Amino acid sequence: MLKAIVFDLDNCLAAADEPGRALLDPLFEAIRRTNHGRFSEGELAAIEFDCWRQPLDHVFEKHGFPEEMRAAAWEANQAIRVTVPMTGYGDLHLLAELPVPLFLVTAGFEGLQRSKVAALGLDRYFKEIHIDAVDLPGRIGKKGLFEEILRRHGIAPLEALVVGDNADSEIAAGNALGIPTVQTLRPAVPRTDTARHHVDGLAELLALVGKPFLA
Repeated sequence: MLKAIVFDLDNCLAAADEPGRALLDPLFEAIRRTNHGRFSEGELAAIEFDCWRQPLDHVFEKHGFPEEMRAAAWEANQAIRVTVPMTGYGDLHLLAELPVPLFLVTAGFEGLQRSKVAALGLDRYFKEIHIDAVDLPGRIGKKGLFEEILRRHGIAPLEALVVGDNADSEIAAGNALGIPTVQTLRPAVPRTDTARHHVDGLAELLALVGKPFLA
């Protein structure tokens, strides 16, 4: 019996760049200012692409940022906030039709992710909202947060779903815990075969939740 659904935020419920591509300009300017010829234009474009999809610490490790660039990028990102209204993808109203408690677990800088949650008005849909904050001490990651949610609410892994877009983040964490995973194939999201199920949006998720094997 399904008892909970745990959602990701960026590129699952709302496009990461919905507030405008200028949102991360301070971050990209800091990276370019400290580049000193280390990364080519093609490599910088790949870094910028990853910054829209991955927590900054993952981007550091993937691309091998030097220390000066890490420090500058970190400082720039800590000051970024969403200051415009957001609507998310057009099917967010369907969250209210899902028949079990919903939990949101999103990774990134605490201030930035909290500002997105507020801009989207997500409090009305979710029983709990957790930020896997890269800039706060004691970080336990999405896997640790998923474990805590299950433990505190007495939910077995097979009684939950993890819904998100990222194969290396929430999908990997859900799989590691034995929680069935659902990848949302929003625009520009690359499909991963590591997710158990795939949906284009929340209407398909509603249909999936209603199937007997998830009942």
